[in-house]
Amino acid sequence: MSRILNVASVAAVGMTVATMLVMAEPGFANDLAAEASLPLAASSSQVPELLQRADLSTDMTVETPKIDDDQPTEPVKAPVSAESLAALVAATPVPDTLDPELRCLAGAVYFEARGESLSGQLAVAHVVINRAESGRFPTSLCGVVHQPSQFSFVRGGKMPAIRESSTLWSNAVAIAQIARSGSWKNQAPGALFFHARHVSPGWRKTRIAQIDNHIFYR
Repeated sequence: MSRILNVASVAAVGMTVATMLVMAEPGFANDLAAEASLPLAASSSQVPELLQRADLSTDMTVETPKIDDDQPTEPVKAPVSAESLAALVAATPVPDTLDPELRCLAGAVYFEARGESLSGQLAVAHVVINRAESGRFPTSLCGVVHQPSQFSFVRGGKMPAIRESSTLWSNAVAIAQIARSGSWKNQAPGALFFHARHVSPGWRKTRIAQIDNHIFYR
């Protein structure tokens, strides 16, 4: 009960002072407000000063993302995915112009493995790439393919003519691109050598895999 009386008393005092402020002259009202520690309605000229004094800080910070209009937005390229190597080969187009390295790699696939499965062709392509990266052979794909006494289809340092309108060539080019990008698992990882199954060269090398009619070693 006493708390209710105290609240009522404070409210009455506040109303009395407010009434006096309204009725008093402007100078007297300012003095009285200062003594009573009560705020007065600010004039328009006082608003900037009051805003500077006010503490408008807050715990929540809102950041506006910066947009660089000068930087072009590149389209996001969807990753190539396929359920099988055959599907990936079908989805890999033949470029209008083949760079020399791609042509050498595709040529090795074409002449050494065009009668093999796509997995066998991919393994042959990786042998050429592995040799170029091994430090034991020429460092370019064309250097590996044209190295003397390595690939029997190279004659006089040149590659025979290719039927580039054939599906076998299109597949070889696609396999070469897939091998260079590493977009499909190679079944003969790390292989540096291979030979046909019907021959026995007597190599003292580590056998890795047999795919179709080829045996792969490192």
